[in-house]
Amino acid sequence: MKVDVYNLEGKKTSKADLSDDVFAIEPNDHAIYLDVKRYLAAQRQGTHKTKERSEIARTTKKAYKQKGTGNARVGSMRSPIQRGGGTVFGPRPHGYGFKLNKKVKRLARKSALSMKAGSKAITVLDQISMDAPRTKDYSTILSALKLNSVKTLVVLDESDQNVYLSARNLQRTEVITLNDLNTYKVMNAQNLVLTEASASKLNESLS
Repeated sequence: MKVDVYNLEGKKTSKADLSDDVFAIEPNDHAIYLDVKRYLAAQRQGTHKTKERSEIARTTKKAYKQKGTGNARVGSMRSPIQRGGGTVFGPRPHGYGFKLNKKVKRLARKSALSMKAGSKAITVLDQISMDAPRTKDYSTILSALKLNSVKTLVVLDESDQNVYLSARNLQRTEVITLNDLNTYKVMNAQNLVLTEASASKLNESLS
């Protein structure tokens, strides 16, 4: 499929070829769901913890004598039925992440890209570079592309510190490299901005 290529002033300069095998397949909703679920699960820290009976710092002395007080028998103040006692079957630290087959992750990514292409939510730039980190200049580029009020994901073929730092203070935009591209980030953005170089590499890697 052919799409327009824009320069940093928002003017059309040429056409780019996006592979139909990557940007025009029938989206698989379930593959997208699984890959997004996998990504979000991996973000969970899983550090929740409560103290169990053996971890409570309390005396081991018997609270009162076994008989004659009229109270129930108590052997330990660490018991879960005592105020301040241990927790029974409380949460323990563990990871929530799970694995997906490479083919499923690949299908999910291609499905997400195809959804964006199908809804005309992909913009291709000839290139994007900045001489120095400057948020105002980056915001001007977004305005020229009419993307300043849209949640935007900019995908570079290789890291550019000036572009990354220029976008860092803006809430509705994110700059990443191809290595960091995943299904969640594609679906979470309203518009996907690719450079010609990153679009070409996507064609090669996912075709």
